[in-house]
Amino acid sequence: MKILNIFGTRPEVIKFAPIIVALNKHKITDHISTVTGQQREMLDQALGMFGIKTQYDLHLMIPNQTLAHITSKVLEGIGDILEKERPNMVLVQGDTTTALAAGLASYYNRIPVGHIEAGLRTNDIYSPFPEEMNRRLLSQIAAIHFAPTEQAAKNLTREGIDPGSIHITGNTVVDALKVISRKNPKFRLPALQQIDFVNQRVILLTTHRRENLGQPMAEIFRAVKKLARQYPDVLVVFAVHPNPAIKALAKDKLAGVANVLMLPPLDYPDLVLLLKKCYFVLTDSGGIQEEAPTFGKPVLVLRDTTERPEGIKSGVAKLVGANYERIIEESKQLLDEPSAYRRMSKAQNPYGDGRAAERIVEAIVEYHRSH
Repeated sequence: MKILNIFGTRPEVIKFAPIIVALNKHKITDHISTVTGQQREMLDQALGMFGIKTQYDLHLMIPNQTLAHITSKVLEGIGDILEKERPNMVLVQGDTTTALAAGLASYYNRIPVGHIEAGLRTNDIYSPFPEEMNRRLLSQIAAIHFAPTEQAAKNLTREGIDPGSIHITGNTVVDALKVISRKNPKFRLPALQQIDFVNQRVILLTTHRRENLGQPMAEIFRAVKKLARQYPDVLVVFAVHPNPAIKALAKDKLAGVANVLMLPPLDYPDLVLLLKKCYFVLTDSGGIQEEAPTFGKPVLVLRDTTERPEGIKSGVAKLVGANYERIIEESKQLLDEPSAYRRMSKAQNPYGDGRAAERIVEAIVEYHRSH
């Protein structure tokens, strides 16, 4: 059985890595990894960390790239690879434009698609944009759906997806986190090595979503600046996304605030260790909503909607949007009220037990045998 793995961003690599390890253990499967390069620098960090060797690289990233550019280049490039390799199945992960375009190229070549992390929904096609629509369209293309939670599986069946094609697996990010955290890494970045986690309460901040660019992000930064000045014992560690618009706005709004530490994108071991050591998280990232609960860290989600409602339901996360007052209110509650902090930090992680990759590969093998 030949499988083609396709990924283009760092989160995809992180979530694919445990599956590649599991595929290596199955002698009946041969697999080829293809990278599109939708993100370059952050992608290469993750490939090196997990030791993933790729057989094809589309090198498609250009400055100020558009969704149309990514889609057309992935569709054309993956189409050529599929014609050459003729795999039995293509695996894609999540909701990226790489995943959608690769899935569409596979459909054009009549090759079954396995969709990892299927079924997440906000039910608002513009939030997150374009990820919500990417996921919906992939659900119509995929032959086999790996839903990380029961709620994700219910979303798929409600949309008419054959229940027999849906497998509830857990999320592979939990598998990856357990591997990385077992290595007990020390911070690699000198700036992180110097943080006093005993006497400072560290808030991890990440924000990069398209729908937050501009004024919404300015409101987030205004709230962060207010919190930093009001709580001298707090250190906000902001891993600044490489998007030039975000870097410029962050410099304009946060430069000169003594207890806001702005850093370049963190490599994954540093991010994992920071998640373990921080006090709580402010983020609009989807992946961090899944990662932080593994370490019992409260998450304030800088979005109005989330395709990961399990964290909200379990109590480990709250939606605060890019709303200045809400960010201040919920952050102050976590900083001032120990009982409120305990409630969120003790909530159960709803996203998996670390065996998702094993379940996914077993389902792929069974699909191949029955088809």
